[in-house]
Amino acid sequence: MRALFVASPMVGHVQPLLPLAIALRDAGHDVVLATGPEGLAAGRSSGLDVRDVAPGLRVMPVFMGQALAHPLQARRAAAGEEREPSFVGVLFSALGARMADGVVRLADEWRPDIVVQEALAAVGALAAVRRGVPLVVVNMTFFDAERLFAVTAARLGGVARRHGLVHLPEPAEVLGTAPPSLVGSRRGRPMRFVPVPGDGAAPADLTRPGARPRIIVSRSTVADPRPDRLMSRVVEAAAGMDVEIVLARPDKHVSRGPLPANVRTTEWLPFPAVFPAAAATVHHGGAGTILTALAAGIPQLVTPGAGDRAVNAELVAARGVGLAIPTEQITPADLRRLVGDPALKQASRDVADEIAGMPAPAELVEPLAALAR
Repeated sequence: MRALFVASPMVGHVQPLLPLAIALRDAGHDVVLATGPEGLAAGRSSGLDVRDVAPGLRVMPVFMGQALAHPLQARRAAAGEEREPSFVGVLFSALGARMADGVVRLADEWRPDIVVQEALAAVGALAAVRRGVPLVVVNMTFFDAERLFAVTAARLGGVARRHGLVHLPEPAEVLGTAPPSLVGSRRGRPMRFVPVPGDGAAPADLTRPGARPRIIVSRSTVADPRPDRLMSRVVEAAAGMDVEIVLARPDKHVSRGPLPANVRTTEWLPFPAVFPAAAATVHHGGAGTILTALAAGIPQLVTPGAGDRAVNAELVAARGVGLAIPTEQITPADLRRLVGDPALKQASRDVADEIAGMPAPAELVEPLAALAR
């Protein structure tokens, strides 16, 4: 079987596809991953055959252009007020339109038997319908996968017609990585979330529990030139506390200033290697970071924010595996609860067990091969 994987050119969108792609490759199938420049390194770190289908594409200018073209939607999304993923469809369909020619060209040259895409890379559907093969959607978010696919695909009609295609197909299968206890029952097959560490080894001491509870603080992998108030707020709240604060990839505004003795900074950290030894994490609310913390069984403090981050934070709090607190409202009491509340710890361990019980990517190889026959 020849499987074409398609991902938006962002680390957090490439990585969730890698465990399944690797499982197919290791089972003897041919796999190619199509993405853009900002996703290439994440894909190639796994040893997969990765193709750049949109040379020169930069994500942030595309997103900023769409925000300027749709200012009201953009403001609502930035404030976390969108309960449905409408503006995300605007953003990712614009990315997909710029990837379309390369994806279709690759599909025509490589002739896949099946196309696997992440939910927001609806451009993968162009390749599937072009080749007349099944489309599989891997959902790495907490939104409904078919809704995400629909809002993105709906804006690619013009691109489809330009390639001589009348419509984009519905997914033949959906694979969901979100634990049902957070999002409820959904159509499709569950697939265990397998964290991808990426390149680089973790500092040895961070892979072991320390003398004090350790809180790892991270921010989005999406580049943002603005000061990061999340990290500076945690530093302020943790001053004088008997905890160890680790700031992963702090921006220059934080790292240039004086830091308390219980705070240290690091470069990129492989979270799958360091989360199990931590007491908790504080982060921006990205789905990948949430799932990595859940798989490690540690409580998390999530700051509601733009896009899906408000919904993600609510789900974490509702399940009892963490706290949802706006950045400027984080207090020392919140950090003490984060590392000391037995209920948060138990709920986090329960969800880790739930994730471990979901089918591994390798268990889905044969069903996908059967779908492609």
